[in-house]
Amino acid sequence: MQNPGSQVDVSIDHILADEALRHHLFPVTQKRIFLAHAGVAPLPGPAVAALKHEAERASIAQEGSDYLTEIEGIRRVGARLLNAGSDEVALLGPTSLGLNLVANGLDWKEGDEVVCYPDDYPANVYPWQALAAKGVKVVPLEPERIGEITPDLVFAALTPRTRLVALASCHYLSGFRLDYEHIGEELHQRGVLFCLDAIQSLGATTIDVRHIDFLAADSHKWMLGPLGAGIFYVKRRHFETLRPTLLGAWNIVSPGFIAQPGIIFEDSARRFEPGALNLLALHGMKASLELILGLGVKQIEARLLDLRSYCEDKLLARGFKVIGFANRRSQKTGITTLAFDSEEKAVGLAKKLRDNRVDISLRHSRKGTACIRLSPHFYNTEAEIDEVIKIMTS
Repeated sequence: MQNPGSQVDVSIDHILADEALRHHLFPVTQKRIFLAHAGVAPLPGPAVAALKHEAERASIAQEGSDYLTEIEGIRRVGARLLNAGSDEVALLGPTSLGLNLVANGLDWKEGDEVVCYPDDYPANVYPWQALAAKGVKVVPLEPERIGEITPDLVFAALTPRTRLVALASCHYLSGFRLDYEHIGEELHQRGVLFCLDAIQSLGATTIDVRHIDFLAADSHKWMLGPLGAGIFYVKRRHFETLRPTLLGAWNIVSPGFIAQPGIIFEDSARRFEPGALNLLALHGMKASLELILGLGVKQIEARLLDLRSYCEDKLLARGFKVIGFANRRSQKTGITTLAFDSEEKAVGLAKKLRDNRVDISLRHSRKGTACIRLSPHFYNTEAEIDEVIKIMTS
């Protein structure tokens, strides 16, 4: 039976020009202006259709005779998003699970160093901080401005003891885009491992894992997928370097489901999947990724940067303080964050927006600065941005 969630063949311009189609593909647009995709995104129509289809099928049998083929099909779609081999993709979410598998699966030696950024999202901080208990030195990056991790800053932190650099592809608050290609290439040449928290980029910007060793991302943000369905990438040459720390019947060779005297891991990224996968949610993720890949990630990225410029220019003209407005276009993403001197003003404005059916994110910096984060996706319109600014300034 054909999956109804994969039958979409349109362009971004087509969606934006046809309001009925936009409402159909993105039901949230019928009810609200959703500008919080850097948080938890609403599901698009194709994902909802796929979930309904799979849920109805599961009422007869959750595991059909072709479930292995289905899982491999989902892997292939995830691999396309990364320009990776499907055998290098484990279907694991949340993001923190993959990051912890990296932190706990490497054979650390006392005196090894890991470079990270303490003001990343906590999921990409705690796994590395905890390595101090194993004698690993945690080297913190300290940029001049929040989230602005540059290649020079990273390279200056490297020493002969650096074992791993763990960074986010995009800062969750400032929206600053990491030059992961330059950083990854240099780390590769130096023999330093590179782990990327890509949850704020996959689906919104292009990611190529050529010089990335490990990557983790749940699907519930820019990939427009369900919570708890995600992608964990491990470069094949590191299968023996990164030992799986979660063991079960799915990732260890167990003929006839009989435990063996020795542990032999599956010869693919399945070795990092210990047990039953969240197959229902993964089908929803697959439908969302097929929509994104069909539209083109480069096209989505260009659209998001245009929306960022449109939104940023309008807000600056009205006196708002926009974090990172002076950065180069290549350092920006779809995230536009406003900083406020007054907590009361930020909280009041956030409530006003929500009361007017606008979804945004209220966040704070380590220094206590209150921020409102706007994160539209490609299907949001300039008219919606204008409406939001009108609400904010009325």
